[in-house]
Amino acid sequence: MTTKVVKGSLWTIGGQVAPMAVSLVAIPFVIRMLGSEGYGVLILIALIPNYFLFADLGMNLASTKFGAEAYAEGDVDREGRIVRTAALIALIASLPFAILIAAAADPIISIFNVPENFRAEAVLGLRIASVTLVINFLNTTFNSPQLVRLRMDLNTFVNSGFRIVGIVSTPFVIYFGGGIDGAIFVLLIISILTLIGHLYVSRRLLPNLIAPSLDKNSIRSMLKFGGGFVGGAIVALFLGNLDKGLLSKMVSVRSLAYYTVAFTLAGMLTMFANSMAQSLIPAFSQLQRTDDRLQLQALYARGIRLTVVWLIPALVCLSVVAMPFFRVWAGESFAHESTPIFYLLLLGILFNIPAYIPYAAILASGRTEIFAKICIIQLIPYIFLIVILTHYFGAIGTATAWSIRMLGDATLMYTMARRILGVSNTRNQIIGLALGAAIMAPPFLLNLYLEEISWIVISVLVISGAGYNLFVWKVILQIEETAWVKAKLVYLLRRFYA
Repeated sequence: MTTKVVKGSLWTIGGQVAPMAVSLVAIPFVIRMLGSEGYGVLILIALIPNYFLFADLGMNLASTKFGAEAYAEGDVDREGRIVRTAALIALIASLPFAILIAAAADPIISIFNVPENFRAEAVLGLRIASVTLVINFLNTTFNSPQLVRLRMDLNTFVNSGFRIVGIVSTPFVIYFGGGIDGAIFVLLIISILTLIGHLYVSRRLLPNLIAPSLDKNSIRSMLKFGGGFVGGAIVALFLGNLDKGLLSKMVSVRSLAYYTVAFTLAGMLTMFANSMAQSLIPAFSQLQRTDDRLQLQALYARGIRLTVVWLIPALVCLSVVAMPFFRVWAGESFAHESTPIFYLLLLGILFNIPAYIPYAAILASGRTEIFAKICIIQLIPYIFLIVILTHYFGAIGTATAWSIRMLGDATLMYTMARRILGVSNTRNQIIGLALGAAIMAPPFLLNLYLEEISWIVISVLVISGAGYNLFVWKVILQIEETAWVKAKLVYLLRRFYA
């Protein structure tokens, strides 16, 4: 199961890295053609529908969880009925929200600090985005047969292939007069093409995917699962998007652009966690269905440990290249304004990414109401903290508040996973990971002191990286893991020289 999860995660990561690489080339053109304010408005339009990601009642996850359980039992007919039922529920539940967004687009836009010359474009763009929201819900439901079978390669080809087409098309659409609304319309077209792709691929895996019958016996369980998830998702979406919306309202859309560029680079690391979580949810669901607790604990602990192993050097490397990257990618003003924001966000990422593992385990257990409790606990303290810090320190304060929340959120996730499933990391593993972080600390601290990348920083980074890799190989990785790596290397070398 670990091998399947790793392969699935690598495929998903590859599918996210490719569009990210294309985005790194395309976004600077978009920023320069729209300007910092126009780019901020584009971000805002894409952001607002995210407040309604709960509108499918959690059916994207319900279809994967219950579909995985049916697949583990060998009942593919029931799996097909589950996916169709989840898609119908998602469609019926999300349509009213899309209609509400479209009808209230003008007053919604007026809430935010959008410049007058962008108001008309923003209103029309938001109405287009409301349609995209519904189609995306169907995408994340009809791809379930791919996720259940851990065929992340197929899921990756569909999602990433069309996404890359959209990213490449956007600068051309803007250049030829499409503007902000043209960019939003591209997202709609790509979403429709993605849905067609998922229907085709999923039907190849599950021939009875398209049929007139529903799984009436699962509706109640799916709604209960989704209801618990939605309760937490509503609060989580508010918490997750409060930073950007509040920054636009209290400061300016320009500050939102600086913050979002920093957040985009920092958030790229979460794609690795998302990739693993996407594979872990069906894996945890199948293991809990078969009641294999020992393998569940092993997979849980290994997931956290291996996540932290790659995360530590990744954070350090990003901190070193941040300022020159922002300078080349978005311009001098972004290098000056976004870099300190980025450093603060990295602290939150350090806690946030490993927490995806207990999140996936709790979700697979069906105890979705836990997320509502976790979010409600954070709600009042976070609102108070982010309002105060944003008021006095602007985007720097916003980033600080976000990172503090990530620490609290991760602590609660680990605690609840231990109480519900009895899964946890050992003290020796925690100490070992802490020592590994200490080995990688010198280049990070030196870069903060010098404030610019230099050969001294690069040299220290190489030395620390070599020491860290040796430490991970000798101390962190387990015997079966090092043996697996050796076997894979031998296999690849033999194929290369064959």
